[in-house]
Amino acid sequence: MESITIKVPDIMAREIEIFIKPDYGTKTEFIREAIRNKIKEVRKEKALDELKKYFGKAKTKTSYKEERNIREEIGKKFAKKFGIKLD
Repeated sequence: MESITIKVPDIMAREIEIFIKPDYGTKTEFIREAIRNKIKEVRKEKALDELKKYFGKAKTKTSYKEERNIREEIGKKFAKKFGIKLD
């Protein structure tokens, strides 16, 4: 595991202390969880941006059922590509 040292303003350090007490054992665990959440958020945003490129591109008419199936298939492919787990 790699160590990363950061400096934060005193007020932020106090806020972290307040938030770690109920759910986290250490500041490190709190910060790791915050980083994990941010990575998930960025991956999701990138996947959505990638999907937006394909809206309005169809040259043929499709039924609602066909559109739904296509969207689900593409959604699964992009979720896999960007490491997003679907519920």
